[in-house]
Amino acid sequence: MTQHLADALPTTTGTTPGWWREAVIYQVYPRSFADSNGDGMGDLEGVRRRLPYLKELGVDAVWLSPFYASPQADAGYDVADYRAIDPMFGTLHDADAVIREAHALGLRIIVDLVPNHCSDQHEWFKQALAEGPGTPLRERFHFRPGRGADGTEPPNDWESIFGGPAWTRVADGEWYLHLFAPEQPDFNWEHPAVQDEFRSILRFWLDLGTDGFRIDVAHGLVKAPGLPDLGRDEQLKLLGNQVLPFFDQDGVHEIYRSWRTVLDEYAGDRIGVAEAWTPSADRTALYVRPDELHQAFNFHYLGTGWDAEALRASIDDSLDAMRPVGAPSTWVLSNHDVVRHVTRYGGGEQGLARARAAALLMLALPGSAYVYQGEELGLPEVTDLPDEVRQDPSFFKENGQDGLRDGCRVPLPWSGTEAPYGFGDGGSWLPQPAQWAGLSVEAQTGDPASTLELYRAALRIRRERADLGAGDAVEWLAAPAGVLAFRRGDFVCTVNTTGEAVRLTPPGTVLLASAAPAAPADPAVLAADTAVWWQV
Repeated sequence: MTQHLADALPTTTGTTPGWWREAVIYQVYPRSFADSNGDGMGDLEGVRRRLPYLKELGVDAVWLSPFYASPQADAGYDVADYRAIDPMFGTLHDADAVIREAHALGLRIIVDLVPNHCSDQHEWFKQALAEGPGTPLRERFHFRPGRGADGTEPPNDWESIFGGPAWTRVADGEWYLHLFAPEQPDFNWEHPAVQDEFRSILRFWLDLGTDGFRIDVAHGLVKAPGLPDLGRDEQLKLLGNQVLPFFDQDGVHEIYRSWRTVLDEYAGDRIGVAEAWTPSADRTALYVRPDELHQAFNFHYLGTGWDAEALRASIDDSLDAMRPVGAPSTWVLSNHDVVRHVTRYGGGEQGLARARAAALLMLALPGSAYVYQGEELGLPEVTDLPDEVRQDPSFFKENGQDGLRDGCRVPLPWSGTEAPYGFGDGGSWLPQPAQWAGLSVEAQTGDPASTLELYRAALRIRRERADLGAGDAVEWLAAPAGVLAFRRGDFVCTVNTTGEAVRLTPPGTVLLASAAPAAPADPAVLAADTAVWWQV
């Protein structure tokens, strides 16, 4: 087996074994990160050139959203070839260069893996269509005859996440299942060839030196036997609230046990991270038992509003659920699928103030934190994109999602006073707002009041202190209504979620604050929507 620099990187970022247990992982959406060739699309060479920025920011690892060969019906989450790079992003040589450059800088690379479904241009699916009903390749997907006398009704009542039926009929009369877009047929994970293929794909990327995988729709691979009707409409409203016949079935765990065996064959602490939308933190914990995956995204925390009581309950629930299985909690505020949290928290000055405070809260909690590209710049959601530039498939589906995912994928502003703000030399595939000139990396660098410098300072302090990130508990302290206060060693974090200044007893000296104090001469006054880190 080829030895990679990743094998020699430190295996811990603090006091707990396993670099991933308290790592800060930065999500790169390659299409919108940096464009190296002037075609308006971000690419892998653009990522490679900007890796020093991420090193300086202070993160431990980089998660790359899909860059595989794809028709791009769903921004690359419709994969035609899992071992090839889409020409939009470059070549396999470029992917190798990103991995090697990252390792040289002391950064790890996590790649996205999409095992629930592929593209309708995947060779297996194209051959399955050509071969017709009852042939072996169709068994690798979910093909079924339709209901009704002439088979014109879908096989069951499942709805696509993007809206409409989760079934599409083909020319020979059979229907195939796609929980997402029609261009994304679901694999049948009961078939051994599917399981063998993905273990081979894991090894392909591990041999190239990747440090792990973010597993898309990790909760969706196994469907309930017989594909039973759900028995109701508006199924999207049930997501994350209850166990469904197409999500969070217990059979997925045997798959991840086999994947863990593969990951453990490789040196250097290679990891699996589940994107698993489940009804509870306890159900999420099942994905990270000692013989399964290493991390699971904490969507319950992401969905918690700006409210001290709700945040405390979510933090406690998360830590309590993960402690019995020995896995770290993860904390995340934004990603490529949700409205950026500056906007979710109210937008404008209020939304930014809350987002800055939320960042300090997240980075003070035990476990691993995920930062979505641009949140360190305080970027808001772009809500006024013209319809003609949108590409999110849910936007085009009646009764689908809100169709605003394009708004969190607008290319980053790096420098300059006019679009595309240093993203590249050929414009950007989605238009950038004029006000982003003041939010660029260049504009914020060196400004102590900027969001970028806040993140840099917070990540530096987190890395320097053993009592941040490590462990699995917080010590809650008495605090006024609407204020969170907890201690970790000789460190205290206080967060005022109210819209008014609040007086409290200072627990020590100020290490870092998300905003200027309400009363500069009196650190006991915590400003509205502000977080403060204290040295006890």
